[in-house]
Amino acid sequence: MGKRALIFGVNGFVGAHLARELVSHGYEVCGSDLRDDCAPPEVGLYASCDLADPEGVAKVVADAKPDCIVNLAAISSVGQSWRMPALTMRVNVEGALNVMEAARALDAMPRVLLVGSSEEYAPKDGPLNEGDPTVSNNPYGISKATQERFAALYAERYGLEVCLTRSFNHTGPGQTPNFVLPSWCRQAAAIERSGKPGKMIVGNLKVARDFSDVRDVVRAYRLILEGGRAGEAYNVGSGRALPLGELLEIVIGFCDQEIEVRIDPELIRPTDTPCVCCDASKLHEQLGWAPERSIEDTLREIYGLELAVG
Repeated sequence: MGKRALIFGVNGFVGAHLARELVSHGYEVCGSDLRDDCAPPEVGLYASCDLADPEGVAKVVADAKPDCIVNLAAISSVGQSWRMPALTMRVNVEGALNVMEAARALDAMPRVLLVGSSEEYAPKDGPLNEGDPTVSNNPYGISKATQERFAALYAERYGLEVCLTRSFNHTGPGQTPNFVLPSWCRQAAAIERSGKPGKMIVGNLKVARDFSDVRDVVRAYRLILEGGRAGEAYNVGSGRALPLGELLEIVIGFCDQEIEVRIDPELIRPTDTPCVCCDASKLHEQLGWAPERSIEDTLREIYGLELAVG
């Protein structure tokens, strides 16, 4: 029988892809999320749970008896973290603590993977590596850096095999149009279907970001879960930062209609790091991971799905 994995936040964009990745590699997948029903069909045992409820988390973990746990549940928007800093700390930090406490309460402690973010890092001109300072300038990044400190403590104090990621931007099929690249693909597909020229509303096109395909990202999560070093963090990103303006041109290139681009000042953050790029050499050297999908191909796929839905 394969290993049993428990995914918190399984109903989210990444959760569905991770469930498929694990099942395709022989895992039995259990899941938990806030909703009463489970979205991914690959999930067997499912229970709704608020990550900030320690008793609820403990029950989910005790019932599942997993060999490994992945925590994807979080307040994951920088903007939302500014509006609700206390809730961000409660879900992201207390939630992670609840998962680790539940894990160490089992007779056989499962391996745990806690997902962090590139938002933990201080801005830097070149690619970011795991040795760079985690001096975030927003509540979300601070919450994820704090999660790491506790994870290192639990690894050292209790021998809990907990690994961490610092994940950079990722996208792919199923991501909601609240995010920039799916939003652009949806707008461009709608213009294409209209058969006439149209306008696209965008934000800051001057910043450069490192985008990966979500399927490459969940493959990295599986590899870290299986072979990552306890108490350590791993960058997950493509190593290629492209200006958003260049990514927009790729999306517009899929459309045969004429498109006018309009910048909405409301979509531009007051402060935005000019360039965020990942150095994933640690992940490559230790676990053999490398991205398999280009962002161009991923964008084409998202655009094609939006075109078909319409």
